[in-house]
Amino acid sequence: MTRVRENNLRNVSLEIPKQQITVFTGVSGAGKSSLVFDTIAAESQRQLNEVFSTFVQNFLPSYGQPDADAIENLSAAVVIDQKPIQGNSRPTVGTITDIYSLLRLLYSRVGTPHIGYSKAFSFNLPEGMCPECDGLGETMTLDLEKLLNTSKSLNEGAIQFSTLHQQWQRYAASGLFDGDEKLANYTDAEYEMLIHGDTVVESSVNDETVELNYEGLVDTFTRRYIERDISSLSDRTHEAIDRVTSRGVCPLCDGARLNQDALSSEINDHNIAQLAAMNVNELMGVVVDIEDPVATPIVSEITDRLRHLSTVGLEYLTLNRETSTLSGGESQRIKMVKHLTSSLTDMTYIFDEPTIGLHPRDVRGVNELLRELRDDGNTVLVVEHDPDVIEIADHVVDIGPDAGKSGGEIVYQGTVEGLYDADTNTGRHMNHRMPIKSTFRQPTGQMTVANASRYNLQDVTVDIPAGVLTVITGVAGAGKSTLLDVFLEDHPEAISIDQSAVSTSIRSVLATYTGLMDDIRKRFARANDVSKSLFSFNSDGGCSECDGHGVIYTDLAFMDSIQSTCEVCRGKRYKDGVLRYTVRGETISDVLEMTVSEAVAFFEKPTLQRTLEALDDVGLGYLTLGQSLPTLSGGECQRIKLSNELHKTGSVYVLDEPTTGLHMADLEQLLSILNRLVNEGNSVIVIEHNVDIVKNADWVVDIGPEGGTRGGSVIFEGTPRQLLDAEDSLTGAYLRQTIRTT
Repeated sequence: MTRVRENNLRNVSLEIPKQQITVFTGVSGAGKSSLVFDTIAAESQRQLNEVFSTFVQNFLPSYGQPDADAIENLSAAVVIDQKPIQGNSRPTVGTITDIYSLLRLLYSRVGTPHIGYSKAFSFNLPEGMCPECDGLGETMTLDLEKLLNTSKSLNEGAIQFSTLHQQWQRYAASGLFDGDEKLANYTDAEYEMLIHGDTVVESSVNDETVELNYEGLVDTFTRRYIERDISSLSDRTHEAIDRVTSRGVCPLCDGARLNQDALSSEINDHNIAQLAAMNVNELMGVVVDIEDPVATPIVSEITDRLRHLSTVGLEYLTLNRETSTLSGGESQRIKMVKHLTSSLTDMTYIFDEPTIGLHPRDVRGVNELLRELRDDGNTVLVVEHDPDVIEIADHVVDIGPDAGKSGGEIVYQGTVEGLYDADTNTGRHMNHRMPIKSTFRQPTGQMTVANASRYNLQDVTVDIPAGVLTVITGVAGAGKSTLLDVFLEDHPEAISIDQSAVSTSIRSVLATYTGLMDDIRKRFARANDVSKSLFSFNSDGGCSECDGHGVIYTDLAFMDSIQSTCEVCRGKRYKDGVLRYTVRGETISDVLEMTVSEAVAFFEKPTLQRTLEALDDVGLGYLTLGQSLPTLSGGECQRIKLSNELHKTGSVYVLDEPTTGLHMADLEQLLSILNRLVNEGNSVIVIEHNVDIVKNADWVVDIGPEGGTRGGSVIFEGTPRQLLDAEDSLTGAYLRQTIRTT
């Protein structure tokens, strides 16, 4: 690659070795993603699409050409990112990995009694699905007491579901019902017509009389929301549906999703649904005992895929787990396993921090799979902060020196050994091992979780100390998140700061979410003596071509939408006339392009500075004020929420893996924030795998010993120094390995 200028990259030129593992590292916002995803991956996919005819290209995503002088010798790229696996409630871990398809084939060959081909065991096909729940495993029932408030009339809002309320007001206007009569006063015939009627009524539409087919309220709701897949509906509609319905396990299949014929076929006294309900390790033990010679090649393929899932730390998952419930890290590792079964070679596989959410024990498994992909003749590119992944690299590219406009340069490239001697943020911290804390704060009280038995928790009772920094640790799937879910229910006053998106609206940017935008608009309005609405890209000032987005979105229906920079406003979001107005020589668009760190120096108003400094304190100084919120990682979303909660006293903070996406150089800053919260009189509870965070805790609760059914127990409670002597703790074992000896 020659002179790459994408985003903040500064005329970067480099050569990446083929059929090797190259790890790209550097602080958050340095330019790693700009180089790997926005340049290498985008150009590879763009050139691959150009192989197809123009007609076919019309149905494929359109990728812009990266800003670079030359990008040569690319191979086809497969991007394995952290985006959750898309879909409705039908895809499961088994279907997405094709393991369930292999089980279907297995049962069609050696299951007794023999009931048909593999289709007969599919809960997504009519041949195999349960007729009662259509293969969903649960039924949804309309609750009339929740839907109807009989003390009200139709005109008063008796139907407590907005869409149907509006529709039935129209029927009332037609004279079919008395819109002012309370439902409690309806005759039996009127009430039956309301909920189950079937007739034709005349209604006025645009001053014309038309005939409308009337269908009862219950029948309409059932047809629209119960007898169809509602996964594509908005979250708001889902919430409205949940308020008037009850869900339960399907009484016919008992949640198995399959019809009775499929459930009758068994192998070694297990039907296919029972196997799908086992976790990976349990299933492997059952499958290997199948000795029928006809089954041998299928069993071999199933066990191979199960072994890969176990290798990447997903041994606690069951095949019937819906993919919509998986975290981003779990989704990425499942995609990784899926690609390991491919026979393609000389591909480029690109990973985005594949160790997110992993205990150090499981990082080794990810490394094994990365090596396996390389040894199959592929090029492996990994964006990663974890030193254990950097260690296995054949080649390292370190980007920096810092973030945002202070980054975008190659500060080191070469071997791992050379990185240890490099005077870069990464090089210096590769040599640094934090010692275990020597003194520990004393608790000011206890917060108890008693007899928790949810999911895999095994009647757990634990006292979490107040007034200190507590770390909940353990391997993936051990029960850490479940324990804290129970804690939050028992202690609703606690402030939970998770990694869920801060906004899903494509119009939301950092400045609007944090409340900075209103002050910024007022300042521009006062300085230029014009209306502040002129400086809103969502209102009067927005570019009319792109509606203030700065980009044009192309909806590809069954694929992710594609965006391209608006040619009219050139991505600035505003009309040209708005950009004539300035404050201290900067336009409103210039301000939105400022990083948080730059904006601290630009703005003088104390309220603005406090918000900006809080964002800077949590390590987000590299983000621009106009950064679109849906583009932020889970770790960045969490730190934005944390910035809003600083400077409180007497609160309980609960954080879920706050080191996600953080470079080693940023850990000390995060620790200083956590310690500051505790020193100001708060209790801080953190789910975390990072050993350096564990070392600096006042108290550690280790859940395990393994994941899934082999987890769910408290195996250690005490200080990090006491954890060194915990022989049954995997966390303790890794803690001992990282102790710096002097």
